[in-house]
Amino acid sequence: MISARASRAVKLKRDRFPRTRYQGSKRKLASTIVECVGDLDFTTVLDAFGGTGSVAYAFKRAGKQVTYNDVLSFNHQIGLALIENDSVALDDAEVEAVGRRQTGGTYADFIEQTFQGVYFTSEENRWLDVAVANIARMGSRYKKAIAWFALFQSAMAKRPYNLFHRKNLYMRTADVTRSFGNKASWDRSFAEHFAVFAAEANAALIDSGGKCRAICTDVLFVEPEYDLVYIDTPYINHAGVGVDYRDFYHFLEGMVHYPTWPDMVDRRSKHRRLQRQEYPWSNARTCWEMFRKVFEHFRRSVLVVSYRSDGIPGIDELEVMLRAVKPRVRVVDGDRYQYALSKNRRTREVLLIGTDD
Repeated sequence: MISARASRAVKLKRDRFPRTRYQGSKRKLASTIVECVGDLDFTTVLDAFGGTGSVAYAFKRAGKQVTYNDVLSFNHQIGLALIENDSVALDDAEVEAVGRRQTGGTYADFIEQTFQGVYFTSEENRWLDVAVANIARMGSRYKKAIAWFALFQSAMAKRPYNLFHRKNLYMRTADVTRSFGNKASWDRSFAEHFAVFAAEANAALIDSGGKCRAICTDVLFVEPEYDLVYIDTPYINHAGVGVDYRDFYHFLEGMVHYPTWPDMVDRRSKHRRLQRQEYPWSNARTCWEMFRKVFEHFRRSVLVVSYRSDGIPGIDELEVMLRAVKPRVRVVDGDRYQYALSKNRRTREVLLIGTDD
């Protein structure tokens, strides 16, 4: 049976987007973003850089036909679980079985062998190897996607800073006095975390009344056929340092590509990241041209851009680029908002809305 803790999670989070600790999540702002465009006439929405899925989910709750897109495969699974999927849930037996070896099943040990002493204990690594294999065997793509979602959230909950950017298992295992509450979450088993997050995902399933879908491709390959396009690119701060989500969450991306993961790993790195890939949205020199290309590509749609007030390009510069394709641009200067894990309390969220009239 599902644990009492997981049952409480369902009651507290029903019809709400599940908790997440992804860096840069818009979960707290998603409803406000949808309200800011509530006076516009639109039915179809593209969330071009879907990420956590929280904004796409808010549009779905508002009854829109939403397409979630993200170039990362692990994020695509979130889109499948919570945006494309309307009603297919994991049952208690499936949740409880995900980390157990099944009779007749074969299980590899790539995580246990490759990430020893990096992120999780040996016992936890073995559990992950088994869970990944069992998820791969699930028949329904939506059940599989919910299981992936729960596994991703469980892995982040057990990580210092919720990231995979350095080898720091010692922070969890050191025998020292601690003045913060994260250790209880770190020490909670994967099985219990998984049950809680699966219950939250199950409880969040909704039917918007229209067809929603999740895709996984470069944004410039998406057909420009939407009434409204929401654009929330990786953030580049005033110093020119960009967020590389593939690097921060490489472990999650690797799990989705488990059969080919051995060929993707940069074994020279201490934390076994994926081999580097250039991503123009995370580069202060190339992101300008990418914004221009995306604005031009979707020029027939209402364009809604989320960015930070101290980012590169600046808000004024984004407004100029947006005015090149949209005669009317409205800038909504949001209240001060601090992202999870961010220490910058001086910046705020800004929304630029480009329309034809």
